[in-house]
Amino acid sequence: MQRAKIFKYGWQLLKSNCDGAAKQVTTSASSLRDHSVSHFSSQGPKSFGLLFDIDGVLLRGKTVIPGAKQCIRNLVDHNGKYKVPVVFVTNAGNCMRQTKAEQLSHVLDVEICPEQVMLSHSPLRIFTQFHKMRVLVSGQGPVMEVAENLGFQDVVTIDMLRDAYPLLDVIDHNRRPKDPSPPSKGLRPIDAIILFGEPIRWETNLQLIVDLLLTNGNPDNVWNSNQYPHIPVLACNMDLLWMAEAKNPRFGHGMFLVCLENLYKKVTGYELKYQALIGKPSVVTYNYAELLIRQQAERLGWTTPVKRLYAIGDNPMADIYGANLYNCYLQAARRTSTQMQATSGRGGSGSFEETLYEAPKMTSTEQDDMSLAHRPVEELPERCSSILVCTGVYSRGQQELPSDPTHTVTEQRIFHGHRDFRFDPTLTQPSFIVQDVKEAVELVFQQEACPLD
Repeated sequence: MQRAKIFKYGWQLLKSNCDGAAKQVTTSASSLRDHSVSHFSSQGPKSFGLLFDIDGVLLRGKTVIPGAKQCIRNLVDHNGKYKVPVVFVTNAGNCMRQTKAEQLSHVLDVEICPEQVMLSHSPLRIFTQFHKMRVLVSGQGPVMEVAENLGFQDVVTIDMLRDAYPLLDVIDHNRRPKDPSPPSKGLRPIDAIILFGEPIRWETNLQLIVDLLLTNGNPDNVWNSNQYPHIPVLACNMDLLWMAEAKNPRFGHGMFLVCLENLYKKVTGYELKYQALIGKPSVVTYNYAELLIRQQAERLGWTTPVKRLYAIGDNPMADIYGANLYNCYLQAARRTSTQMQATSGRGGSGSFEETLYEAPKMTSTEQDDMSLAHRPVEELPERCSSILVCTGVYSRGQQELPSDPTHTVTEQRIFHGHRDFRFDPTLTQPSFIVQDVKEAVELVFQQEACPLD
């Protein structure tokens, strides 16, 4: 509860930045930032937006899934303007969103600007109370540049930690220092740990992260398993599996988190605690994506708010679970608003946080996640529908689709979600199941009674 209150300032800051950016629109023919009212919007008021997963929906690694390129092109008119707000929401986090936008633009042959891309770590911008702390970042790619771009001001990488303490990383004999007693350079203690995504050398990262957890952020100290709770850990991307060019799924950052959690518990007897879990399926991620959708709608010249979101994904435990959990959040927010209005005249009281904490089915992580994301109900869409495609983690080849649509779609009946998110079969059940992204987009426009051409 207290953690959620701390982050409300971050949401307010993010909203003000979005609003400010919308007012600072400049003239440029090559960016969504200058898009005026499109041909599509001139046909009448529209009220929906699209959230696309990338891997398994549009791409398999670097290979475009058949039909995906034409599908995205259909969302752009002959002037290159998007017909509806579109955000690409991925759990990848090994690059800057500018880089990801350029990559997508190239492979899909449609201009996609950075404001349309949301990576797993994007919501870290609102975690402002960590921005001045000394943080260790784990992952691959330009992790320091990414962290600094998100607002972190004092960043240490795994390589910097290895260099400062040469004796910590000794599993690989070829990387051991030749000097049997190399001097330690030392570093100021680490205040928090940010896990962006799966690293290249898992053994190195696992070892050094556990070192920091057991020494209160200072490897000069001796391990102390009674030092609990440990320094804060914020993790992005909980995907256990993801789909690349290979025939079968590959390990994701969620698998790395499973290793870290079990190593820590094996050594200490305690559960690893997260200050925040970010990326799909967290509500914070979808709330952030909706802010980007709303910002784009304003840039497109829409005068009506976006009331409906459609989230298209291939992973039941990330894309579908997250969209459905966000929809639960939207409905809870509306119920609470209605209840408060009904009781205000009778001296009644209550809050959104209190309503969530009365929900017995939610884990504490999910409750905190929803409270953290809380915004005024008038700013929120009415619902978020989930659409599952069969071209990625979930496919007809792995499991027969249920003949009864009320039956739950699971990943071979095995829970692939994160430890801190409950396995609620209803949350893995998509609003719609389709073959591919082309069919998904056509379905959305049919639901909205809008012409796609």
